[in-house]
Amino acid sequence: MSPELAHDSESYNLKDRARGSLIFRFFNTRASGFALILLLLIAWESSVRSGAVVSPSWPAFSQIVVSLFAGLMDGELPRIMLSTLARTAEGYLIGVGLGVALGLLMATVRPIRRTLEPALELLRPIPTAAIIPPLIFVFGIDDSLKVFIVAFAVLFPVWINTMAGVRAVDPLLLQVAQTFQYSRGAAFRLIVLPCSLPYVLAGMRISLGIALVVAIVAEMISGSEGIGHYMLLMQYAQRSSDMYAAVILLSVTGYLLNYSFVVLESRIIHWERAQENGRN
Repeated sequence: MSPELAHDSESYNLKDRARGSLIFRFFNTRASGFALILLLLIAWESSVRSGAVVSPSWPAFSQIVVSLFAGLMDGELPRIMLSTLARTAEGYLIGVGLGVALGLLMATVRPIRRTLEPALELLRPIPTAAIIPPLIFVFGIDDSLKVFIVAFAVLFPVWINTMAGVRAVDPLLLQVAQTFQYSRGAAFRLIVLPCSLPYVLAGMRISLGIALVVAIVAEMISGSEGIGHYMLLMQYAQRSSDMYAAVILLSVTGYLLNYSFVVLESRIIHWERAQENGRN
C-alpha cells in the first residue's frame, strides 16, 4: 500500500473512532434519555398533525401544552396538585415512621418478629385499591382515608428494607464492638443504624413513587378534590387536553420528587458514593 493510501486509511480510522466515541459518550449521558422523550413527543404531535390518528381523546401535544400553561397561570392546577401532595406527604411520613420502627424492632427482638410477622405478611399482598371500598365505611371519603391508604402502602417496602438492612450488618463489626465493650445502645447507634441506612433510604425511595400513585388512585375512587379527582372529571367532561395536562404535571412532579430524593440520599450516605467511586 502506498504511503498516501495508508495515511488516508489511518485518517478514516481515526474519524470512525472519534465518531464512535462521541456516540458512546452521548448514549452514556442523560442527554440520550431526554432526546428519546423529545422524539416520542414529536411522534405524538406528528401522529395528529399528519392525520394518522384522528380521535377526540388523542389531542396534539401542543394543545396539551397550551392547556397546561393555562391551568398553571390561573392557579387551578397548582392548587389541586398541592392538595394531593399534602395528603401524600402526611401519609408518607406516617408510613415511613411505622415501617422503620417495625423493621428495627422486628430485626432486633425475635419475640416481636414472631408475633407480628404473620399478620404483616398476610396484609402485604392485598392490593391497595382493594381495601379502599371497605375503608370508606370506616373513614368516609375525607382526607383521613387518603392518608391512611398512603401510609398503608408505604409501610411495607420501608419495613422490609429496614429489616434487610439490619440483618445485612456484618457480624464481625458487632463482635469488634463487643470486644471494645460498647453498650448495646452504642453499638446500635454507631454500627447498626449507619450500616442499615442505605437499605432504609432505598425503601423510602421506592415508597415515594408508590405513595403518589396510591394517593391518585384513592382520589379517583373516593375523592372530591385532588389531581386524581380532577383527571376523572376531565375524562367525564371529554376535555382530553386538560386531562393530559394533569397527567404531564403529575409526571413532572414525580420526576422532580424522585430526583430531589436521590440528591438528598447521596448527601446523607455520602460514604456509599465514595466507596462506589473507589471500586470503579
